[in-house]
Amino acid sequence: MLLTKLFENVPEIEIKSLMADSRKKRPDSIFFCEKGMMFDGHRFVEQAIENGAKVIVHSEPIQYKHPDITYIRVKDVNKVFNKVADAFYGYPSHQLIMFGVTGTNGKSSIACIIRDLLNDKLPTGYIGTISIEYGNVKLPPLLTTPSIDDLHGILGDMVQAGMKCCSLEASSIGIEQGRINSIDFDVAIFTNLTHDHLDYHGTMENYFLAKKKLFDNLKEDGIAITNVDDPYGLEIVKDCKCKVVTYGIKNESDYQITKYTIFNDHTQFTLKINNTEYELETNLVAEFNLYNLLAVIAALHQNGISIEEIMPKIKTIHQVEGRVERIDRGQPFNVIVDFAHTPDGIKQLCEFATSITPKENRIIAVTGSAGQRDTAKRPIFGELLDKYADMIILTEDDPRNEIVKEICDDIAKGIKSTPYLVIDDRYEAIRQAIEIADAKDTILILGKGDEKFIYREFGREPYEGDDTVAKDVLDELMQEDEENEIK
Repeated sequence: MLLTKLFENVPEIEIKSLMADSRKKRPDSIFFCEKGMMFDGHRFVEQAIENGAKVIVHSEPIQYKHPDITYIRVKDVNKVFNKVADAFYGYPSHQLIMFGVTGTNGKSSIACIIRDLLNDKLPTGYIGTISIEYGNVKLPPLLTTPSIDDLHGILGDMVQAGMKCCSLEASSIGIEQGRINSIDFDVAIFTNLTHDHLDYHGTMENYFLAKKKLFDNLKEDGIAITNVDDPYGLEIVKDCKCKVVTYGIKNESDYQITKYTIFNDHTQFTLKINNTEYELETNLVAEFNLYNLLAVIAALHQNGISIEEIMPKIKTIHQVEGRVERIDRGQPFNVIVDFAHTPDGIKQLCEFATSITPKENRIIAVTGSAGQRDTAKRPIFGELLDKYADMIILTEDDPRNEIVKEICDDIAKGIKSTPYLVIDDRYEAIRQAIEIADAKDTILILGKGDEKFIYREFGREPYEGDDTVAKDVLDELMQEDEENEIK
């Protein structure tokens, strides 16, 4: 694309790519000097030029200017970056029905279920913590909400692949950093707001205000869908210019579950919409999953999918990877893998484990806490595990440059009476939990889900994922048991 298509009063230069990270080679690119949490792009202009930048968009003065490089000074680099990326990739979000999902917990589940239920009717892509998926393409995740250039590029690829919709996880940090400012959202969903990311936002008020920006900026013909059972649910939509739709279980709402019964492998519930009741069944279990499902039903129904069409689909929802994932290899006890890494997420999983575990049996929890992230929640993890678990195994979870034992010691400050172990290696911690489990016990493996990496001091290191590790260990132990029986 010619630079003249993106800016006025500039040379007619052919632009082949956009650049936000000066370390990446991007020939014939525009480099945007964004200011981030730790780095200022203005410091890396020379590196960007070495890696292919022909144009520099900046807001601060540039001391040395190369004669063969075009410099464009603007007031707000992020605003211009959004506008340029949108145009460069052909305004892809305007060509898709865009679902944005935000909240502390439930984003991945809701976004993935939207794709699952819509995909056979309207080809739908997904971008989030678990992966990037559209058509037959499945890519590893970038950030929960990718950078401006990556996000528009992915959406552009989705349009080229024939997608009609996209469900996108909108993280509070991604919103605050302006990564989605030029995305044309049709639907925005709010799940809940509890303690998380306070190392970045500082206070719950700031955390809330970051999420609220998604709803404040919705277009007039958009739809805001919010959980009225959450204390922030109505507050987050109070300044919306568009239609507001509510869902809940405890409080009266547009989409309300009035009663439900949770079984080991399915849930039966009554859904009330505009004084009409529907008797439904889903293979999802746990109350928090009913909230996730309600949000999905509201989003699809508001976009013209009838409840009668939705009913059969929710009976066999595909397992969302690493989210309340039951690992069953024929063992006589429960093994559940979940991404829970917030106090509320851990509490919800522990309550679910309590509901499926006989009182005479144990809940064995395996978890850790991320290094260089929100250290205040570590002892809260310990308090919750102390309340619900009968045995705790503390281990690594993206330690980065922190010492695993010191992170575990922080968690242990909240543990008063429950026995616990510290096993640095996550694989061995999961193995230990499985080896000590008795019939009808429940093992909770929390924090990583299906993530195929662990962040260490030097960056990402490949990791099988908690789901794969659990399966491998169970298969190995089950095989050993069979061999011992033969002997």
